[in-house]
Amino acid sequence: MKKMNNFKRILIVEVNWLGDVLFSTVAIKAIKEKHPDCFLACMVVKRCAQVLENNPSVDEVIVFDEKSSHKSSFSKIKFMFSLRERKFDAVFLFHRSFTRALICYLAGIKRRIGYYRKKTAFLLTDKIEMPDNGLHRAEYYISLIDKVGIEAKDKNYEFFTTSQAEQEVVKLLAKDHITKEDNYIVINPGGNWDPKRWPAENYARLADKMMQELKYKIVISGAKKDIVLSQEISSEIKNEVVVLAGKTDLNELGALLKRASVVISADSGPMHLASALGTPVVAIFGPTSPQVTGPYNKKAQHIILRKDVGCLVPCYEVDCPDNKCMKAVTVDEVFDAVKKTLNYDKK
Repeated sequence: MKKMNNFKRILIVEVNWLGDVLFSTVAIKAIKEKHPDCFLACMVVKRCAQVLENNPSVDEVIVFDEKSSHKSSFSKIKFMFSLRERKFDAVFLFHRSFTRALICYLAGIKRRIGYYRKKTAFLLTDKIEMPDNGLHRAEYYISLIDKVGIEAKDKNYEFFTTSQAEQEVVKLLAKDHITKEDNYIVINPGGNWDPKRWPAENYARLADKMMQELKYKIVISGAKKDIVLSQEISSEIKNEVVVLAGKTDLNELGALLKRASVVISADSGPMHLASALGTPVVAIFGPTSPQVTGPYNKKAQHIILRKDVGCLVPCYEVDCPDNKCMKAVTVDEVFDAVKKTLNYDKK
């Protein structure tokens, strides 16, 4: 495989999920360290753009929104010409999309590096053999750049908050009587599909137990789609909690998680966001594999809770009738993991 030398303008075609984009920051950092003088841009969907906007290794974030502003053929052609005008020397295709590969081909990018698939092979100049399915997603991107001679020396993924976001979170918390001196635990109950979610009633029982026995304040985080779920949980909690679901953008969510003493979450983007920021995480896994999508930041403490209930993992049965793998993790087990994370027993 031909090594990468003297490329001045590099494009990375990103994947579509928050956690995966965070995982890719390991490879992004390695590319920039190998080519510190290059102009590095990332092409990413709108909902994940903020993951990269403040990353010092990224010089430009290019939003490609195939479901909205770039849905039509005309808009895709116009987007392709905008890439052509940028005169990229090389592109790493982290996303395996045929459409994205075709756009990069038509944009005249001379070096097109991606994993081999029959559908897109003719669009690539560098066809990298697909790694094993059990490889962690961060290693999936690292493996791609490794094949062209770029070594990832630091394998911790990253997210960078802004001072403006941090100030906004201070104001939000102050409205609910949480000061800069207060310690709090964040519960993140959402997930991009229901079988990955821990039962709402478990979060409610856990929150009461933590407030009563650990004396920590509790904040429930989430996106707009998690507002109803967060309200359902808070309504079952005997004590008063702070609900910020739907009230923060991604940068503000990062600032919230960064200040937390610990974050409790199922396998989700916010869980990885917390880990990327170095915040301790208690991660509850069920249908997905921690070996593939578990917390990856070696600098951040994390405890993974998962029970073997006899199902194939990973499992993508989004209409699972009983969600027994998530229900198998008990409130007491999560509570004990939180205490361990907080080093509470030694106080």
